Amino acid sequence: MPLCHSLPPDILSCLAPSQQNTAALAIVHNLAYACIILHSMIFASPSLQKRAASVLFVAGASLAAAGCQHAVLSQPAPSQHSVHAMLSPRPYLVIGLMGGFTHHDDPVRSEYKLAEDLRAVYPAGVYVETFENRRSDEARKAILRLLDSDHDGTLSAEEQQHARIILYGHSLGAAAVLKLARELERDGIPVLLTVQVDSVGRHDDVVPANVARAANFYQPGGLLHGRANIRAADPARTEIIGNFEINYETSRIDCSEYPWYERLLSKTHTQMACDPAVWSQVELLIRSELPAPHSLEK
Repeated sequence: MPLCHSLPPDILSCLAPSQQNTAALAIVHNLAYACIILHSMIFASPSLQKRAASVLFVAGASLAAAGCQHAVLSQPAPSQHSVHAMLSPRPYLVIGLMGGFTHHDDPVRSEYKLAEDLRAVYPAGVYVETFENRRSDEARKAILRLLDSDHDGTLSAEEQQHARIILYGHSLGAAAVLKLARELERDGIPVLLTVQVDSVGRHDDVVPANVARAANFYQPGGLLHGRANIRAADPARTEIIGNFEINYETSRIDCSEYPWYERLLSKTHTQMACDPAVWSQVELLIRSELPAPHSLEK
């Protein structure tokens, strides 16, 4: 099902870049990304394998030169906006899960740009946070903490059913969206909406029954491409908004801010990652589940 690309690219705003990313973290990310690309190309042509191997070699050499073999990525304390939302009674919770091995606050990535845009539009009443896809357990803990309005360490049936949660993600982060939704289902917590963008991973095709609405955006090109079809575990409880195919064979998206090796080795996957039209659609879907910003102001 093709999707219109006519939405204006400036619907998403990019705020000031984070100052927390360091050169060492970037090197670690480069190495990790090269590893996953090389792994995905085991059965590809020898020439492509050599390209991936060269990226791995360069990243590994840079890592050794920087002396960062023991670099550790950690989830920082919540932002001031997040803390404000925590204090609001039963806020809407919007959780973004980053693709690949990207840091949670990488200002180049569309997942983070979307979160920043939502924070600007909803200064109160909406908790917005991004997490690395491998830290979906931290996202779950944050959700449970926010829903525990009486701070007794457990969720009552009322607290569970008052949950207003939206999950979105790209690539491995999109697969982590459904993983997190399944964990919330076991916790008895409903989810308003899940949005997957070029989902890559296992068990990322069946939307659990605690999700009310779900959407999937994917592109079919290249060696690294997204899940083409998602379905509801219980169609009576979950509406599949659509599986929206985007084809980049005849279009070119400017992804110059993204690392060169991503643009080389996973061209179309990266184009979807930075396509402003796709992320405008994601934002519109999310905002369709949220009240008008002025209604949340105190």
